[in-house]
Amino acid sequence: MDNSAIIQPVMILVTGGTGFVGKALVQHLIASGKTVRILLRPSRVSPQLPRGVSVDAAVCSLRDERGLRAAMRGVDTVIHLAGGERQSGRANLTEVDVLGTQGLVNAAKQAGIQRILYLSHLGADQVSAYPLLRAKGLAENILIRSGLNYTIVRSAVIFGPGDQFTTAFSRLLRLSPAFVMIPGGGSSLLQPVWIEDLVNCLALAIEREDLIGQTISIGGLEALTFRQILVYLMEAMGIQRRFWSVSPPTLRLLALLADQIPGFPVSIYWLDYLAVDRTTLLDSIPRTFGILPARFYRQLDYLTPSSKQSSRRRGFVL
Repeated sequence: MDNSAIIQPVMILVTGGTGFVGKALVQHLIASGKTVRILLRPSRVSPQLPRGVSVDAAVCSLRDERGLRAAMRGVDTVIHLAGGERQSGRANLTEVDVLGTQGLVNAAKQAGIQRILYLSHLGADQVSAYPLLRAKGLAENILIRSGLNYTIVRSAVIFGPGDQFTTAFSRLLRLSPAFVMIPGGGSSLLQPVWIEDLVNCLALAIEREDLIGQTISIGGLEALTFRQILVYLMEAMGIQRRFWSVSPPTLRLLALLADQIPGFPVSIYWLDYLAVDRTTLLDSIPRTFGILPARFYRQLDYLTPSSKQSSRRRGFVL
């Protein structure tokens, strides 16, 4: 990396700052001396702000451009993490991911924002047949055509305590009596990236002038089949389950039914994500950011039975 091409943001506005990635990133940014403001969507529920840090907050919808301009006062960099996928089948991806991004861009142009970084997914494509990936692709296109300085980071699946990946599937494995259904043979490839590695990449990306106008794909050091990943989860949890291969159309129908159950752990969007391989170059993070990513199976201690209480004390939800 060319250290002469480093930018130091004055104040950073983070959308989605109370989510899984957002909390970890905000804590990292503040620990490194950055000034951060979190954008909170209006809600009757008290937001779960990152613990142990002092952070500014602004309450505003992504569709409220006037409110967004006020939230951007004194801000020069925006990190856009907000998305609707956590709500699974109840998500309005057009409202949050697409129109929300357009509202953010409109306000950013009027507020004189110098840089926007957007966290997207591997496989994002505005003509994708899969709703989540299509929404992410449309949001990317809004940024690319905005005239603003942007950086898009397309990430592989992210894992860590409180995630929507290992945590969700570990709960599903525990709920399964003796077997777990997997699409096809569970052969689709994923490239899990550890949450701390991801936030390090995002923090470095906003300081890199050479990454302006770039779309970067990142992932972990290894490509694992979904079946291998579930085996690692079961080993960490100390349980055993058999695999039952089910055709994707049948599993989609079952997932749509299960999604009606309050608190069902796995989002229906996982079937879209598992439909094809979701990988990039294995050296993507070391080559771009000079970081050696953690290996998947070495970071699953938070799933072991003995770690539950300590994980809860750290503020993670399992």
